[in-house]
Amino acid sequence: MISGMDHFPTTEAAVTALREIAAEHAREIEVSHDIGADQTSRRTAAGIGATTDPDGSLPHEAYVEFGGSPRVSVRLYPEDDALITVEGVECPDIPRDDVPAFLRSVFGGLAYVTARRFPPGYRLVVPLPGDRVHKEWTKMIILTPWLSSRVR
Repeated sequence: MISGMDHFPTTEAAVTALREIAAEHAREIEVSHDIGADQTSRRTAAGIGATTDPDGSLPHEAYVEFGGSPRVSVRLYPEDDALITVEGVECPDIPRDDVPAFLRSVFGGLAYVTARRFPPGYRLVVPLPGDRVHKEWTKMIILTPWLSSRVR
């Protein structure tokens, strides 16, 4: 079992951890892999047929979708970070090592939404280990039933 403080040096190790989290929370998981500089989303400047980075490494990116509610997807980048989307709210630049803890907070019911009257706005708040939190602003118009049920 993985803890919130594990290190995932490769995209494949992180995908394995996400498969374990899906099993823990009885969720279906769908994974697609993009391998090579000409395939990964952040390597748009790669020349035609260029599969490796200038340093000779082969970048590996994965996109993971979890079934059930809330709708969650994770894009693991080769640069050791991730983009996690929860019910349409994009949470960019999540360190790869924080992804399992982030997902456990969301799937475990610890994530919540705060509301402000002035200026109006909402924030998705996801607690992380070590008294850290990730906050992401969202528009009221995209509040889904799941997000609305978490407003404090």
